[in-house]
Amino acid sequence: SQIVEGYGQTECTAPITLTVQGEHVPEHVGPPVSCCCVKLVDVPEMEYFASQGQGEVCVRGTNVFQGYYKDEEKTNEVLDSEGWLHTGDVGMWQPNGTLKIIDRKKHIFKLSQGEYIVPEKIENIYIRSQYVQQVFVCGESLKSCIVAIVVPDVDVIKCWASENKIPGTLSVLCAHPEVKQLIMDDMLVWGKESGLRSFEQVKDIYLHPDPFSVQNGLLTPTFKTKRPQLKQYFKPQIEDMYANVT
Repeated sequence: SQIVEGYGQTECTAPITLTVQGEHVPEHVGPPVSCCCVKLVDVPEMEYFASQGQGEVCVRGTNVFQGYYKDEEKTNEVLDSEGWLHTGDVGMWQPNGTLKIIDRKKHIFKLSQGEYIVPEKIENIYIRSQYVQQVFVCGESLKSCIVAIVVPDVDVIKCWASENKIPGTLSVLCAHPEVKQLIMDDMLVWGKESGLRSFEQVKDIYLHPDPFSVQNGLLTPTFKTKRPQLKQYFKPQIEDMYANVT
């Protein structure tokens, strides 16, 4: 039997691309199927440009739907005047003409129980904590909860540690269980006061002493988080957190 990998959406009657039978090179989803055209368009706020072979995946063809039933506003959000469906996924053309999905224009994902997560919304709440300098919320479709990487505010944490007679550098404090509990408890309070539902609250955090930056490749030149790079960079810590909460 043959196994092929594809990429698509319900709005495209499923497939947009399919790998070719016998193709065993991983990390791509194949070329476009014959009934549609695919183009990439600029996403400048995320530093993706079609001239560099990267951008939002847009599809036009006989497999593309005509719109959402009795919902013109939502239809106009995804279908432009020329009939191109804007998928919200960011792709990159490979040298052999296949497509690789590398990011999401809007970083919404679904948990295993079917609930949708908007990580930026949650991050914008947690960042209000006086103890948090930076935060990256992440999750997976096969997991039922979310976790976070947190860069503590060095001045606030050192002041608290001094008052509570806990010595050490920021790296040492990040590994201290009382510091972790302090920060997580405050984040959860902010989440509750802001109306986050239980599945939108993190179940574990990892404290990292070094800020995300352009220099370490975790921020764009306009200081936006590079989510795929962050997820890859902290892959061991994320896996450890999920091992502890499940």
